[in-house]
Amino acid sequence: MIVPQTMTEMWATMGSTIASFMFISAIIHQYCPYEVRLYFGKYTQRIMSFFYPYIKISIHEYAGDRLKRSEAYAAVEAYLSINSSKCAKRLKAEMAKDCSNLVLSMDEYERVKDEFQGIQVWWVSSKVMPPLQSMYPQQERRYYRLTFHKRYRGVISEVYLKHVMQQGKEIRVRNRQRKLYTNGSGNKWQIYKQTMWNHIVFEHPATFETLAMEPAKKQEIIEDLVTFSKSKDFYARIGKAWKRGYLLYGPPGTGKSTMIAAMANLLNYDVYDLELTAVKDNTELRTLLIETTNKSIIVIEDIDCSLELTGQRNKKEEKSPDEDKEKSEKETGKEHHKEETSSKVTLSGLLNFIDGIWSASGGERLIVFTTNYVEKLDPALIRRGRMDKHIELSYCSFEAFKVLSRNYLRLGAHPLFDKIESLMKETKITPADVAESLMPKSPLDDAEKCLSRLIQALEEAKEAEEATEKADKDASRQNAQAATKAAEGRAREDAAQPQENSH
Repeated sequence: MIVPQTMTEMWATMGSTIASFMFISAIIHQYCPYEVRLYFGKYTQRIMSFFYPYIKISIHEYAGDRLKRSEAYAAVEAYLSINSSKCAKRLKAEMAKDCSNLVLSMDEYERVKDEFQGIQVWWVSSKVMPPLQSMYPQQERRYYRLTFHKRYRGVISEVYLKHVMQQGKEIRVRNRQRKLYTNGSGNKWQIYKQTMWNHIVFEHPATFETLAMEPAKKQEIIEDLVTFSKSKDFYARIGKAWKRGYLLYGPPGTGKSTMIAAMANLLNYDVYDLELTAVKDNTELRTLLIETTNKSIIVIEDIDCSLELTGQRNKKEEKSPDEDKEKSEKETGKEHHKEETSSKVTLSGLLNFIDGIWSASGGERLIVFTTNYVEKLDPALIRRGRMDKHIELSYCSFEAFKVLSRNYLRLGAHPLFDKIESLMKETKITPADVAESLMPKSPLDDAEKCLSRLIQALEEAKEAEEATEKADKDASRQNAQAATKAAEGRAREDAAQPQENSH
């Protein structure tokens, strides 16, 4: 055997060897059948495992049909965010909960070392790229791979992984940034995306302390929410999914959306604003439910306007064959396009979304409906068991006004309060209108000017109500007079009829 004497000869020998291996590999891939290569590859890996002393565990971001992000992957990601920031050379930076600190985590293909009870392990962040020849757009599949010596199998599988999951969940709670989600319009590529929800940071400042509502009613709602959040064992014992439905109803401007934000801030929940008209069908609605997280509020606002979910079951008008023939091709094409783009979510699909089998796929969820016209909703949609608690948000009371006065003017009492209380007993005004009147419009606006503006708004509302009431009375009186005259005319005609017959 000839040993190369110089560096040049050594590199030349190495290059020719590598080229030979590449040539042989290309020949095998071209002429050797895939099944044969798969067979030899499988048994070669088994043989090598006898000599390779390390074990590898992969934790993928999505498992199965990719319906829901893996909790284990999220816990590992949070756990490694602490360790990787100390020793990794390539990091990703994300904003933390308070929006002032950055949380560092491993970048793709980065490797870090961890130590547990004197045992060294290695974590690698990696991903599987989709095939380039695929006819559909697909997302890459990310995963973490844990490598350790086989002699520590018991400690790693029974102790270390539990330690990682526990620490990761605690870190996620500390760094958790609450989010406001919304669903996009469904399309044929949607199933290849990682999620059907888009989100921004939830930063609504509303709390129950600033909510314009009677204190007793407010305290009742707070106690109900807190009791629900601590009732995991109770719901398991009675055999019900850990969820609760709230129906918020009342005139526009009474604070239904603000109530939802206060609920989310009280319980530290995410908010999913579900736009039903953008949901293609019942299957897509079910997928959206599966992708929601625990500790969340699923909101459907103005549900009476979202879809045909009222108690009136509309029937399609029957058309004669002649009318169908008269339709032009252009009109037919337009109707077909409308059917393709319109939502096909049914009342049955929504009911299953609320309390069907799939509704138990997660826990600690609130489902909130809002409406301005509760009487329009189908009774099956809002019965107890689906919408468990009905909360009426009505016009502004004097107690609610005092909350707004403290919020906007920092006033607990004022000589004008008595007049405002008297006017509020005589007329109706929404909290939104009260808040607008109390809002300072210039730096020169003081508390008395804002209260005077509110008194003026109440007086105008009272005059408008009186004018409306008077107009209604006049209309009723005119209708009654017209009905009386019509009856008298019919009576005269009936009386004249026998005389004509006698002639």
